[in-house]
Amino acid sequence: MRTGRQKSAQRINSDKPLSQAGFVLPKRSNLSEYSNLSESSNLSEKYERLGRLREPISRVFPDQVCLDFTVAIATYNGAKRLPDVLERLHWQIGAENLAWEIIVVDNNSTDDTAKVVAAFQQKWNRPGFLRYAVETRQGAGYARHQAARIARSELIGFLDDDNLPSMLWVQAAHRFGLSHPKAGVYGSRIKGAFEAEPPPGFKRISAFLALTERGDAPRIYDPEKKVLPPSAGLVVRRKAWLDHVPEEQVLIGRAGKSMLGGEDLEAVLHIQGAGWEVWYNSAMRVYHKIPARRLERPYLISLFRGAGLSRYHTRMLSVAAWQRPFMTPVYMANDLRKIIRHLIRYRQHSFSDVVAACELTLYTYSLVSPFFLGQRELKKNLQRLLGIGESHQ
Repeated sequence: MRTGRQKSAQRINSDKPLSQAGFVLPKRSNLSEYSNLSESSNLSEKYERLGRLREPISRVFPDQVCLDFTVAIATYNGAKRLPDVLERLHWQIGAENLAWEIIVVDNNSTDDTAKVVAAFQQKWNRPGFLRYAVETRQGAGYARHQAARIARSELIGFLDDDNLPSMLWVQAAHRFGLSHPKAGVYGSRIKGAFEAEPPPGFKRISAFLALTERGDAPRIYDPEKKVLPPSAGLVVRRKAWLDHVPEEQVLIGRAGKSMLGGEDLEAVLHIQGAGWEVWYNSAMRVYHKIPARRLERPYLISLFRGAGLSRYHTRMLSVAAWQRPFMTPVYMANDLRKIIRHLIRYRQHSFSDVVAACELTLYTYSLVSPFFLGQRELKKNLQRLLGIGESHQ
């Protein structure tokens, strides 16, 4: 099988004149422009060398030398998934003149995650480019906070270990951050790479699997519409994160047998509430690898149960403190209305159809979310009072 380079070489070495092969020949009067291009190319190489120098220097003087961009990957037992993500990042196009780094945050993996990262570090032989860190507190929220704390750049792009960024993702993320200084958070355009066929009607629930399609142009997320980007492919400003996202979040992410999610929304809401803008950047494209088991009923129902149980906290973060006692019964009444309307509309299919059952699960557990999180907070306070170690639910 011929590669793209071999095919191009064959076309160039053909007997056809270059002009007929699709190449535009320069006019004699414009040849001076091409000498300028050569000088520009030499300048670009110098910038690239300077960018590479900033990486090792920043390790010695982290407070004095700031990189252009950080990619942070939180992973748990991701030894089999990480290689695809790291290869995509290694072959990024347009990032040659950037000084950037990759941080893999190992969240208590029991597989060969550390060995995989070490193998890539040796293979690339680029000191300081690929870093390995460990976060012993279980939960994606803790892992991302650790990444934000140790990052050596102002812009941090979060990827999950099943996210495949496009070859232009780093360049697009960096450019958007420079051109939108008021954006504290901006998300990617995320499409699914499915191992199996999604269930009928899947589009209605696709956003809960971090799939985001909001058009070809950048868009700002209106705080009034209560819609926010997921953590997959999310870029944040380090200052915005460290200043406004508490290290001990109420929602820490799915850990162990718990599917209680929402830690990404909690973080974004804290940043948005502090006055930063939240954007969608269509130029940042990511493919989310979704295995067959995540499209099966048991996983999906568990996912939506966790999403529902987390809703009370994320809802309250989007309203003023004095409004919360009044908004709680309003939200509960609305959830009850959604349950009744859903049962009338889908009848027996509310339970037999996978997508309809997921929606009903979300509405039901959103209704009980205030009680669940209330008893969870009470239990946590009792454990602290009695000096008992906390367990994640």
